[in-house]
Amino acid sequence: KALGAWPAMPDGDGQSDGRTIEPLSLQEAHMSLALVYSRARAGVEAPLVRVEVHLSGGLPATQIVGLAETSVRESRERVRAALLCARFDFPQRRITLNLAPADLPKEGGRYDLAIALGILAASGQIPPQSLLPYEFLGELGLTGELRPVAGALPAAIAAAEAGRILVVPPGNAAESALAEHADVRVARTLLECCAGLGNPRLLPQVERVDTTPLPLPDLADVRGQVHARRALEVAAAGGHHLLLIGSPGCGKTLLASRLPGLLPASTEIDALQLAAIASVSGEGLDPKRWRQRPFRAPHHSASAAALVGGGNPPCPGEISLAHHGVLFLDELPEWNRSALETLREPLESGHIRIARAARSVMFPARFQLVAAMNPCPCGWAGDRSNRCLCTDERITRYRARVSGPLLDRIDLHIAVTRMDAVELRESTPLGEPSDAVRGRVEAAHARQQMRGGLNAHLPPAALRACTRLGEADQDLLEHAIERLQLSARAMHRILRVARTIADLAGCENIQTAHLAEAIGYRQLDRGKTGP
Repeated sequence: KALGAWPAMPDGDGQSDGRTIEPLSLQEAHMSLALVYSRARAGVEAPLVRVEVHLSGGLPATQIVGLAETSVRESRERVRAALLCARFDFPQRRITLNLAPADLPKEGGRYDLAIALGILAASGQIPPQSLLPYEFLGELGLTGELRPVAGALPAAIAAAEAGRILVVPPGNAAESALAEHADVRVARTLLECCAGLGNPRLLPQVERVDTTPLPLPDLADVRGQVHARRALEVAAAGGHHLLLIGSPGCGKTLLASRLPGLLPASTEIDALQLAAIASVSGEGLDPKRWRQRPFRAPHHSASAAALVGGGNPPCPGEISLAHHGVLFLDELPEWNRSALETLREPLESGHIRIARAARSVMFPARFQLVAAMNPCPCGWAGDRSNRCLCTDERITRYRARVSGPLLDRIDLHIAVTRMDAVELRESTPLGEPSDAVRGRVEAAHARQQMRGGLNAHLPPAALRACTRLGEADQDLLEHAIERLQLSARAMHRILRVARTIADLAGCENIQTAHLAEAIGYRQLDRGKTGP
């Protein structure tokens, strides 16, 4: 049945000449038009992309519109070769490919499979209606083989919310399987995908992967260092940032690497967010690390873009890859000053916004910063060996490489001393294992969640409600502020740490001992030249 006659066209005098133009029938219109669903990559989101394919008369040509970058426009040649190798006909007509919405930048080869299926449907080689329940991701090789793309997990989650089935290459099966409520199918080749559209049993569902976690480094490996171990427990219990100051080889890196093992396992929502960040970063996802807190330790030569993210399209940096985990910066004064200053905003807000000319992308960045540094340029200031020959001026200039505003945002400044040879004997008893410490940390987390979140992230109103001090404790805090010349931010961080210490002790109110311990953790504020 025709769609209905168009009105008669007026003649030169504006009067109708009585003629009508009959449009194409529905069957004729659909023979040359097809719609296929796919997913883009925008930060950790996967917005829907409608791949519209239209065949028309004229000289054979293929035109891609919809803000497609070079890698997308090159899909014309990949798709053409893949169709011919799979023994399909490539239409010798004018092909128009529209990737909607038009204002969303498109990049990569993730749309190759959807484009190829759209051409086949528009040319009548496969039924167009069979494509509508599906979404497709995958880059095509010239032989029709499907290759993995970045960001499959966010696409699987979004497809499940839309109620459609996602088809992915085998290389994306493991990460897509982490989306438990998604119906994800695997196709190895273009021909296998086309055959499965008519018979879904030919497209197998992804198999759930083994997510048995790998063992994390144990705190029992750290001998001695009672003060540093206590600070590590406080940092884990409240989500506080930590700075370790000590001579070379005293165990700063060893301590930092044990922090993830003290943190509770991630919730399923947080774990999916972590997996989505890893997926869009292109690094791949290890199922064995599922629900484990990440530990990122970039080299001090890393740039600001490597830390916070960047590129075109914007990709997550180290601070986002450490989301809900630990970011370890060793040799802190050796880092580029501009790179360190980029951390100031995400340390406060828990996210980073990367703005480019075409678009702006926000990545989550709620991480725990653990930094390590030597007390002086030679590294031996304050050591019992008295081998340091650095002058006070050199030490001051060395420490000034790290700005005051950045140090102000670090809650705990801890001196790590060099251990004696006797303490390093194999016969020396091991320290408390991570499992025992994690039990106390989880209990403290549970108390804080009842107040609305970890102490390090509490809003000011909630912080005031749970950190009321007695008159004597208030005088102690004010005396410390005046003596150490602390900022208002440092004062609030002392209160947050004191609240965490009270939570570890199971106390309802902050006591004098808790407040005094929190003040003692401001090592650099005391102006010492050594541990």
